[in-house]
Amino acid sequence: MANLKPRVELELDAHSCSKSISETVNGSHRFTIKGYSLAKGMGAGKYITSDTFTVGGYDWAIYFYPDGKNPEDNSMYVSVFIALASEGTDVRALFELTLVDQTKNGKDKVHSHFDRALESGPYTLKYRGSMWGYKRFFRRAAVETSDYLKDDCLVMKCTVGVVRTHLQGPKQFIIPVPSSDMGRGLKDLLDSDIGCDVVFQVGDENFKAHKLILAARSPVFRAQFFGLVGNPSMDKVVVKDVEPFIFKAMLLFVYSDKLPDVCEVMGSSSMCTSTVMVQHLLAAADLYNLDRLKLLCESKLCEEINTETVATTLALAEQHHCPQLKAMCLKFVANPGNLGAVMQSEGFKHLEESCPSILLELLKTFASVDEASTMLLGRKRSASVIGLDLPVDGIGGAAESTNPNGRRLRRRF
Repeated sequence: MANLKPRVELELDAHSCSKSISETVNGSHRFTIKGYSLAKGMGAGKYITSDTFTVGGYDWAIYFYPDGKNPEDNSMYVSVFIALASEGTDVRALFELTLVDQTKNGKDKVHSHFDRALESGPYTLKYRGSMWGYKRFFRRAAVETSDYLKDDCLVMKCTVGVVRTHLQGPKQFIIPVPSSDMGRGLKDLLDSDIGCDVVFQVGDENFKAHKLILAARSPVFRAQFFGLVGNPSMDKVVVKDVEPFIFKAMLLFVYSDKLPDVCEVMGSSSMCTSTVMVQHLLAAADLYNLDRLKLLCESKLCEEINTETVATTLALAEQHHCPQLKAMCLKFVANPGNLGAVMQSEGFKHLEESCPSILLELLKTFASVDEASTMLLGRKRSASVIGLDLPVDGIGGAAESTNPNGRRLRRRF
């Protein structure tokens, strides 16, 4: 019996793709013609040329004919052309010629191919010396009495867009690049105590750190260690205005650039809430000019606003100049559904004592919210009155409505 070998079929990906992309490489040149009256009268076909400029790998030049390019125009027009000034074959390009209004009133004379579709596509210049332009660009008499001529000078601006086409196929090789792990590396350095050159005594706890990293992150630390009155040799700092667990949280941010979790700072058994930690951390961020940490704390506190915490958060926002957080708190407290519960909280008593001026702002906010609610209620009532004219008796019934002129109209459904 013959051996039956399994048939192996190789399935190739039948789907592939590529993309042809045509785009322009653009560049401009400003050409000033000084002493126009002296150039005038040189004769038809005689020109003044600009310096060459490069766009899209090719050299270009502007040719200005004061008496026109053709003798048959009898010097009635000035002619302007753009010429390919380097070797090239079938160079495709778009052009824009501008005669600049020197009074700066924005009335430039512009001939452009960039802002409109071309019936036959971009222009093709076959070889070096090929030109594109206008034989009758502008009447010479009009130029000489216009705002384009100032102090016997004309200013031309030329923009060239060289067409380039390239094929874009699927990427054959993709090397995945992981996200940045700089923060993790620096945090590991902090945890290992390697290279630490300063110790912070905060209450009964000590924290080791690196002066250079602290100085790079905080202007306060930079001034303390390396400023005009700083001491680079300082190896111990006593901190009195920050709680130990908050200073630890601040150090974690400095090294990792992330807002630390309360469990990461104090352990899973801690009774401290996230809101309390972030409130204290915001104050520390303000003290050490850690602007990003301060904004992170503001954002977190906005998410955690409730009737128990909003009063202390509002006092904090007022004391540490957090206008966005303050506005959110005022809006929450001014809500009639929240005001009573907030006023019964312990935090509200603290708010009255520490920031009495904020109570006036709260009153103004409440008044504006109440006024807005009254207006909204009035609109709803008006809408319900209008709604009485809508059909209510179903298909086949008759309904009445009032047109803007006050006449009653009967409609059949």
